[in-house]
Amino acid sequence: MSEGFSRSSNGSSSAIATLPNALSFARILLTPAFVWLIVDRDTTFTGLLLFGVVVSTDWLDGYLARRTGQVSEVGKMLDPTADRLAIAAGLVALVVRGAFPLWAALLILVRDVAILIAGVTLLVTRKVRIEVRVVGKVATFSLVVAIGLIAWGNLGYPFPTAARTVGWGNGAVCRGPSTSPRVGLDMSLSALSSGMIV
Repeated sequence: MSEGFSRSSNGSSSAIATLPNALSFARILLTPAFVWLIVDRDTTFTGLLLFGVVVSTDWLDGYLARRTGQVSEVGKMLDPTADRLAIAAGLVALVVRGAFPLWAALLILVRDVAILIAGVTLLVTRKVRIEVRVVGKVATFSLVVAIGLIAWGNLGYPFPTAARTVGWGNGAVCRGPSTSPRVGLDMSLSALSSGMIV
């Protein structure tokens, strides 16, 4: 994941009731729905599709915010929160369902927790927010595709071998040098400890 640093409240409003924020809230509200559907063996397929819809639209609220001039402080926190919450919940549901390996889910979840802690530390101590860049969005989308394909294959849906092969291959790309799970954490701690941000 790739992030940039910016002062909080820079170029954004304090508005809450905006369309982009409503979309982020909707994605959060849909999270329990796809978790319940995935865990239930009779509705796993529907849940997997809903999970894909929720997480694959993470670019939409940010895009609308920029296009309509509705970038807000709430939205800057809500958008990534909705993204990470949906992915984390989806991973837990897929692990419970036996569709995704626990060790791989833990790698992703530990990475996200580390980045969250680093981000909160920067925000509280330096009043600086780690901004998500386009490459970060692309990496997240690629990760979601990998999760979905691996789960698809493990659940025995059509073309399971191909799905797992492409999924693990895509996951390996996501963990390459430019999108390593440690990049966000390393950037945050490096900036914090070196005093690069003042």
